[in-house]
This record gives sequence, C-alpha cells and structure tokens, in this order.
Amino acid sequence: MASTDDFNKQLAQRVKQFQKTYKGLGQVTLYDAHKAFNVQLDNANVLGFVNVTGYNTAYQNGTPGSTYQIAGSKPVSSYFWLNSLHPTFGVHDPDSGLDQTTSLKDNPQPWWVLLAGLYNMGHLYKLSAVLSAHSSDVRDLIAPTNDLILSVSRDSLAIAWRRDGPNGFTPTTYSAGSRFVNSVTYIPPQKNGGPGSQGYIVTGGQDTVINVFDLSHPDGAKEPTFTLLGHRENVCALDSTPSGTIVSGSWDSTARVWKNFQQVHELRGHSHSVWAVLAVDEDQTLTGSADKTIALWQGSKLAHRYTGHTDAVRGLSILPEGIDIGFASCSNDGTVKLWTLGGDVLHQFDGHTSFVYSLAAIAETGSLISSGEDRTARIWEDGELVQTLTHPAISVWTVDAMPNGDIVTGCSDGVVRVFSRNESRWANAETIQAFENQVASQAIPSESVGDVKKTDLPGPEALERSGNKDGQVIMVRTASGSVEAHEWSAGQRKWVKIGDVVDAVGQNRKQLYNGKEYDYVFKVDIKDGAPPLSLPYNATDNPYSAAQKFLAENELSMEYIDQVVGFIEKNTGGFKVEQQSQQFVDPYTGASRYQANPTSAPSNNITTYSDPFTGGSRYAPASTHAAATPPPPKPVNSILPVRTALGFKQANIPAMENKFKQLNEGLSGDPNTSSLALTPLEFKLFNRSFALMNAKAHSSPKVPVETSAELSQKDIDIIADVLARWPSLQRFPVVDLLRLLIAYSPNTFEAPQTSQKLIDALFEASEWKSEPWPSPLPKHRETNVLLTLRALSNLFQVGPHKVVGTGPWVPGLFTTLAAGPYSVLTKTQKVALATIAFNYSVVELIGKVDPLAAPAHVSLVTLILNNEREDNETGYRALVALGNIVYNAKSQGSLSDVAAAAYRPLLTNVATAFPEERVLSLVQEIKALLG
Repeated sequence: MASTDDFNKQLAQRVKQFQKTYKGLGQVTLYDAHKAFNVQLDNANVLGFVNVTGYNTAYQNGTPGSTYQIAGSKPVSSYFWLNSLHPTFGVHDPDSGLDQTTSLKDNPQPWWVLLAGLYNMGHLYKLSAVLSAHSSDVRDLIAPTNDLILSVSRDSLAIAWRRDGPNGFTPTTYSAGSRFVNSVTYIPPQKNGGPGSQGYIVTGGQDTVINVFDLSHPDGAKEPTFTLLGHRENVCALDSTPSGTIVSGSWDSTARVWKNFQQVHELRGHSHSVWAVLAVDEDQTLTGSADKTIALWQGSKLAHRYTGHTDAVRGLSILPEGIDIGFASCSNDGTVKLWTLGGDVLHQFDGHTSFVYSLAAIAETGSLISSGEDRTARIWEDGELVQTLTHPAISVWTVDAMPNGDIVTGCSDGVVRVFSRNESRWANAETIQAFENQVASQAIPSESVGDVKKTDLPGPEALERSGNKDGQVIMVRTASGSVEAHEWSAGQRKWVKIGDVVDAVGQNRKQLYNGKEYDYVFKVDIKDGAPPLSLPYNATDNPYSAAQKFLAENELSMEYIDQVVGFIEKNTGGFKVEQQSQQFVDPYTGASRYQANPTSAPSNNITTYSDPFTGGSRYAPASTHAAATPPPPKPVNSILPVRTALGFKQANIPAMENKFKQLNEGLSGDPNTSSLALTPLEFKLFNRSFALMNAKAHSSPKVPVETSAELSQKDIDIIADVLARWPSLQRFPVVDLLRLLIAYSPNTFEAPQTSQKLIDALFEASEWKSEPWPSPLPKHRETNVLLTLRALSNLFQVGPHKVVGTGPWVPGLFTTLAAGPYSVLTKTQKVALATIAFNYSVVELIGKVDPLAAPAHVSLVTLILNNEREDNETGYRALVALGNIVYNAKSQGSLSDVAAAAYRPLLTNVATAFPEERVLSLVQEIKALLG
C-alpha cells in the first residue's frame, strides 16, 4: 500500500495536469479519505478543486457491472479512501446528501482509477455533424468561427457552411475555379466597412488563380470580388492574417505575399513545390516545401531554414501557446514536429502510419490535431496521443479546430465532419452509430496493417486485453474465419472495430491484375482530378521501376514518382531490393527522376532495339560498313558486338527552363550578383535554345526540325561563358541544357575547337579538377558532376550515316576522367561514367578514331572494372565496353598477348563482384575471344 505522502504528491501532480488541460465542468472537489468506511467528508479533507463545466462522463470503478457517474453541471464531491483492508473511492452528491462508495480489492493504487475517470471527463471527441454537399475530395477547409466552416474541393466548388443549430449547417456554394480547388483561407470583416462586411473566402487551385469572394452575398457570389494573378502552377496552400494579408504557396516553388489584394513579395528559396504556408504576422511568413525544408521569411528575405523532415513538408501551425514558443509541422515522413523559431526540435509525434497532410492547434485545450493518409485524425496533448478519430475514407486531407475546440475534417469521400467534446453538440445516437458502423464496415487492404498468416492471428479473446496506446491496431480472426481490424481507444478504454481486412493475408496469396499475379494491387489516388488507379507490385520489384511504369502507363507526370515510391514503401513495410542504379532526383520539380525506360538505362540514340543492360535481350547489330577483317565467329546467344550507343535525353524541359529563369531573376535582383545575370542578347539566345530542344525532343523522325534552327559556334561560346560566370549553386540548368544540346544537335559540336571548349566548360562547371573532393559531395556539386558526365556521354553517337565523337579531344577527355576520385562518385555518376566508356567502344567499332585515344580509353575501363564492387549496372556497362574493345581488336587482328593477359584479371574481378547470369555469360564470351 502506498503512503499518504505518495498519494498526495501524485494526486497534486494529476490535479495540476487536469487543470491545465481542461477548463470548467462545474466545480469538482477532490478529498482525502484516509478514514473509516463511509465517513462524512468535510473541508478538512479537501485536497483541491477542479473546474470542468458542462460535460458528463461514466467511468468504470473496477468492479464489472458497477459504473458511477460524475455530473459536471453541478458541484460534485469525489473522494478517495485508503485503509488497511480495502482501498475504496466514492462520489458525494450534495443535492441528495448521499455517498456512493465501492471497494477496489484488486487495485493497489485506487486513486488512479478515479483520476483516470476525471481526466477523461469531456476528453473524448464524438461526431457532431456530417456535412455532405461536395461531390469529390475535400482538399482544404478552415473553421474561423464557431458558426462558420469554409471548404474547397476537387469538384471546383467552395462552400461556406453556416451553423443553424447545435449540429446543423447550411451550405452556400461558390464557383471557385475552372479546375480543382485545393486551398482556402478566410479574411475576417474589416473595420473600414464596405464590401466584405461578413469577411471573405479566399480560394486557390489548379487554374493558378487566387479568387476572393465576398461572404456577405446570401446566395453566394457568382464572380469573385478580387482575382490575384501571379502563380504559374497549382496554388496548393493559403493562409491569412486578421488584417487581410494573404500568403500563398504553389507548385511553381514560390510563395507570395499579398496586401490589399496586390502582390508585395515573391518568396523564392525552395527548390520544389511549396505545400504549406503560415502567416506568422504582418511581416513574417513560414513556408514548407517538397524539398523537405521549412523557411522563415522576414518580408521577402530568407531569415532561417529548418531541416529535419525526411520527406515533403505538408502542413504548418503556430503552437497553441503562441509563436513565441514556436510552431508545428507535419510531413510525408509520417511525423509531426514541434519547433522553436530558432530551429530546435522540441518534440516529435510518431503515430501516423502514412503521410501526414494537415495539422491545427486547438486553442481551447492547448492541443494539436493532425490528419493524414491513414484514415485518421489524431489528437495530441502534453506530448502524447490521446485520441484517434478513424474515418470511413482513405485520405483525411485537412483538419482545423473551431475556437470552441470542436474539430472539423475534410476527406477523400467528399464529406466534411465536425467532432465535439461538448455533449450538447454531439449528434444523436443514431447518427453516431451509423458513423461507427460505416467505419467498422470499411474494407482494409491487408498491406496497410501488416502481412501475417491467418493461423497466426489471435481470436476475439485478444479484445479482452487492454491496448498499449491510443490508435494501436490489431487483427483478430473471427469464428467465421474472417479477419477484423480493431483500434484501441484509450479514452473509451476499449477496442473499436475499424474494418474488415481483405486482399492477401499471408505471403503466399497473390492477386490477379490484367491476367498476371501480383503480391499487391494498390488503389492509388495520385493526382488532382484523376480517379483511383491500380498499381500492381511484387515484393521483389524495384519500387522506382514499378512507380515509373505505373506513371507512364497512366500518362501521368514523372513529378509524382517520389510520392508513388513512398506509397509503395510505406504500404509494403518498406521492403526494398537492390536497384540497378541509384536514381537521380530532377532538380527542377524535385520529384521527377531522369529515367528513359523502366530499367533506368539511358535512351537508345538511334534504334528501338531492346536495351542489353537489362539482361533480357541484346542489341541487334546495326547496318555498318564492312570490317577490316572478317569478324570472329559468334557463339550462340552472344551479346558482342554492341553497336548502338546510349544517350541521356530524358528531361522535363519546361521545368528546366522555368528553373533557369528563376535563378537568373534571383541573380538579377541581388545587387551583389546582378552583374552575373543574362544580358538581353543572352536571354534571347537561351529562349531559342530551350525552344529548339523542346521541338527536337518532341519531333518525329519523319518530320525533323529544320537544320537552320541549329545553334552557331557563337551561340555555344555564349552558353559556355554564362556557365563559367554563374555560381556553382546556380549552374545545373545550364549544364543540363548543354546535355540536351549535345544529344539533339551533335552537328553543332562537330568542330574540334567547339568540342574542346565545351568539355573544358563542363569540367570547370562540375569542379572536376578541383580539390578537395569531400565525401559526400555538396548536393549542388553532386548534381553538376552527374549532369556533366551525362553530357559527356552524349558526345559519342552513332547514326546511320554519321559517327560523332572521334576528334583529337578524346584522349585528353579520358585522361581527365580517369584522374577523378572514383571512390567519391555516387552510383548514378558511376553509371554515367561507365556509359561514356561504353559509348566510345561503339564509336571505335564503326568510326575512324584517333589511335592515341585507345590507351586512355582502356585505362578508364580498367579503372572502373578494378574498383566497382557495389553497382552491378556500372560493372556491366564497363564490361560491355571491354567486350567491344576485345571484339574490335580481334576483328582487326591487333589483339596482343600482352593485352589479353591484362584483360583476364578484369574479367575475374567483375565475375566475382557480380555473379549474375548476364555478367557471367558475357565474361565467358569475352574469354572465348581472348582465347
């Protein structure tokens, strides 16, 4: 038995916590009752008071079947009793004068039973209202007053919901855009009177326009009062200050600040979409981005950058205690973080099982509410998850809190729901039961709760044991053999059914899709306006390849590849397999990755033959001039020779151009860098270059772009000069433009002096010859190196009537490349380097090359094969290059015994490092050529 001092100490702590969290249920008096059984308590026994008005709660006293009620609408005396025989507690009703007491023989700490009941008084949220008027996903909402909710949807509508009863709201509809409306905020009535006497609803969406509607129109305004233009892509985030300042965020990677409905600041600093904005005050703004960072802006100047999230930042909120304490953020990484303005992470909430889209502060209780892709809204208090509100919809896109503490959510089922802790605002029992039944009847894919065998699942008896924490999900096997998912409600102290588990429970069960069996067939809501799509996936698949194939087959932008990969990894338990090559994030959109086909190999420059680097098939030899001597006999299923070079042509050219112009504007707008910005003549040239590349990238071989559109030597000189003078951080779009110019306009670089100047400019831009080479490289340098290597790879091309890449600059190129620190390169950089070596081996087969280039080329191939032990794609491409070298020498009768002896250890190295079929088969083919 605990001592009285221990009891008083713990009780005082609990009362303090209770008083901090809950305000006013009437006066609850807490007594010390270390006396004889059923003795009348008096003031001498009072331990403290808790004011908690307006709610009722029932709590279990520990004896099955005995439930006591504490009514907060009138003063209630709750007391504890400890004696040597039985711990007891009771409730005293001053109106009736009756004491209700009960013995708790099996509970060593009885006060915690009562205090748990007190702590949960008014704590549980229950459904208050269901608002159904939208016909598609509710993407954003705000509840600025207790009687007004503003919501927007993919149905292109905005709705103002005005309260007409405890749980009733009347909708007023606004045509908020021509496409999908994704963001909303509210401007309260202004003191100067005039239009907007009831405030304004502000909306943004895919049509890039911000519309401002006057809420005083009783039937909804047909046209916006103000239209704000400036963003170039989807306006996905909005916020405002009480005075009417608006902050917007967009897929165009910018945030903008608007005062008096005019733009005053454009905030540039994020490299990807700005998914979240928060108007801290009239001069300070917080922004969160798909680049995984948060930025604090003072006016238009970046004041601080916060890093810590590992995926896109989706939501921001000032902490309930105020901005002086800090702010909260949520992310696709599944976490909610609390930050100080100085950048320290105060706390991290882990509980969501998928992307977290939205969060808001509950001012009345000092709590936070978050929502996400796991069907839930979650309430956090004092650093803990205290309640999980599961919805009958996959995506709970948005959440907000009314001033009175009620919670409002918007979901992918098109429904707005209100939840309250105030019993007077709860929906009727039938509506609440219907909602709970709707949640319980949901079909939950097994992959979202974990893959287990039915025979390993417990029966219903598991529901008799308490859960570990709120929101914990378990699966139970019913008597009929079905599998149910149940979620622990800490507030209700019981398991709540949240759905029936369907699809493949157990690793041996497959699902059919288009006639093929898969471990998973997901339903994915990938982008605005698109219906759910089927994404088939096997546990052994490369998630990036599966994601790219899914996007390509559904004609969706590669911008979404990171989100699809994240979805796959989250819903398959993060299962990963070794990839052929590490993928590269598109520096313009932050999501698109350069992938020319599902195997991540570069695109085929000339033919449509299958890529031999997948190991599935080989290149058929292209039509060529007769060899100097008859080629050696080819073994059955031979690969060599490979006569088709590979090119890196994949690019999001509009995004590249936009990023280039943004960076130029940034240089121009800063007095310290304005001299580096483009001149009008240079700007005109770059516009023409981007237009030319866009035309060539989308032209048909039957309708080629006019050769008169090619760039001149002077044009190339200008581009190289800009590349040289721009800072390293800003160079990457210029390097990437050169990569495409080389790929699509090889004639431009035919003159040796042009090629040499270009190579020198690229090595300078990537700092290839600079020391030191830290590991890992800074991100901007890593990007520049990768794009440089891909550009250099494009220098070597073989066409039906022309071979490119045979100039006197080749030996020096290979010597410089081989001098670089190979161990510092990333997988994607190594793949690009090996592709350079391979492409030149193709040129050697067909064209007339500088004899001085051969030794330098062999040295580069030898470097790769001697050092590569991690990436099989890099090793295989270098091995094909060696195979071409050997085949060519054998064909020309120039293969010496010394060379053959030098090549054999390389074959042993690569076979040992990558003992896979395609490698071993090619090794045997080369060995046969060596004799």
